[in-house]
Amino acid sequence: MKVGVFQIPPHYITDSERNKHLLSCGMWGHLRASSSMYKRMTSRDSMNSDVEADSDLLQNGVEQELTNPSWKYSCPHVLMATIVAFLFGYHLGVVNEPLESISVDLGFSGDTLAEGLVVSTLLGAAFAGSLISGWIADGVGRRRAFQLCSLPMLMGASLCATATTQASMLTGRFLVGLGLGVGPPVASLYVAEVSPAHVRGTYGSLIQIATCLGLMAALVIGIPVENIVGWWRVCFWVSTIPAAILAIAMMFCAESPHWLYKQGRLADAEVQLERLLGSSHVKSAMVELSKSDRGDESESVKISELLYGRHSRVVFIGATLFALQQLSGINAVFYFSSTVFRRAGVSSNLANVFVGIANLTGSVVALLLMDKLGRKVLLHWSFFGMVTYLTEDFEKRDFINSQALAMALQVFASSGVASNYGAFYFSVGGMLLFVWTFAVGAGPVPGLLLPEIFPSRIRAKAMAFCMSVHWVVNFFVGLMFLRLLDQLGPQLLYSIFGTFCVMAVVFVKRNVMETKGKSLQEIEIALLPQE
Repeated sequence: MKVGVFQIPPHYITDSERNKHLLSCGMWGHLRASSSMYKRMTSRDSMNSDVEADSDLLQNGVEQELTNPSWKYSCPHVLMATIVAFLFGYHLGVVNEPLESISVDLGFSGDTLAEGLVVSTLLGAAFAGSLISGWIADGVGRRRAFQLCSLPMLMGASLCATATTQASMLTGRFLVGLGLGVGPPVASLYVAEVSPAHVRGTYGSLIQIATCLGLMAALVIGIPVENIVGWWRVCFWVSTIPAAILAIAMMFCAESPHWLYKQGRLADAEVQLERLLGSSHVKSAMVELSKSDRGDESESVKISELLYGRHSRVVFIGATLFALQQLSGINAVFYFSSTVFRRAGVSSNLANVFVGIANLTGSVVALLLMDKLGRKVLLHWSFFGMVTYLTEDFEKRDFINSQALAMALQVFASSGVASNYGAFYFSVGGMLLFVWTFAVGAGPVPGLLLPEIFPSRIRAKAMAFCMSVHWVVNFFVGLMFLRLLDQLGPQLLYSIFGTFCVMAVVFVKRNVMETKGKSLQEIEIALLPQE
């Protein structure tokens, strides 16, 4: 008797027993979907027998489908990967407090262009690094890509810490930026590829939490800079410690089984799957890997294929999500937060603490809810926010524009309608609400969702392309924000950001699929373009 591509001997179970068991396991629809998909898929000859081996899983180990792999196997590997995210946050915030001291010690105090270059050089280098990150990750593997990105961060931070001229500082920041450009896309890839499906969202949220912790660490370590001469050099030296740990720890971490499978190293892929999932889940995981094999893994991926090829739609979705993430105005809020608090007589350090707490608590909420509510729901929750009470059917909730509401509070506070006392609370409350809602969904979800929806063949290079879009939009928002604030005023500017929030919700509603609880192979098959 044949069900889809699975061979089930008639003497194993009766038809009624088989149907009852498959329905209870939630596998009936999966078998039917697999049957139709395999008609237009090609597999490696060496894996044909493994595809047929699904019958053995049903006969000898059906209970494996009823249990999930333990998270304890993969968690240490994921935690090591989040060091990149910590460094990302740390280096974005490390010059905030010490910038004035740096400019005085290096002789460009009062030169706003030079001070701006210290910040923007890292962003420009990160853009360049993100462009090549996919080719590095596919060429040498995920583990070595981590090690390669840690080297320029080590050298760059050391050069910044010992800088005696503006040129040496800019060179160091450029090297750090290159490493930061390569690292985050690889981290997103790695976490998606080594995580069991049932905790992949939770692990993805750890990246956002690590970024928040990096930002907060940079702010805390920078506090003594006004009282201790040369403390800014210590701030840069501190960053070499996690970079060195990353380079060393990756020697002992598992390589991505997906990358090994693409290289034809099937035995090595099985070994790494055993480290990540446990021995009882290796066979089923290898079968899952075989399902996404279309026989064209050895072909090189060109930029034109990402833009105009059969996978251009998912690349467009990914790039647009990252663009809307930045156009929502999150960085503008961060830039303006200190000014809002300072005008109210509150120190900038306390302002940074408030914003950091809002960012961290939102990220923790995302960690708890990512695998329960799903990615798409959290994006809606982030951009719009819920007002109705929790129900069992999360897909049918009503939403209001919470992130746009936060912007509306900023607009109202800057309109002059509210009193000075009320304007402060509206502005601060709107700012913290905005940061919190961003951290719940719009911050962590795109970095997790994109590696999930990209097919394995283009995953690394598509992620690199989308991250480059992120850096470009981030750069221009940071570059133009203060000028636009002067020319347009906060009311109109924040209204524009709020409009982008609404556009993001419409885009998510129409284009983003839910990936919660699905394996990467199931997602790839569901999005497979028709031949």
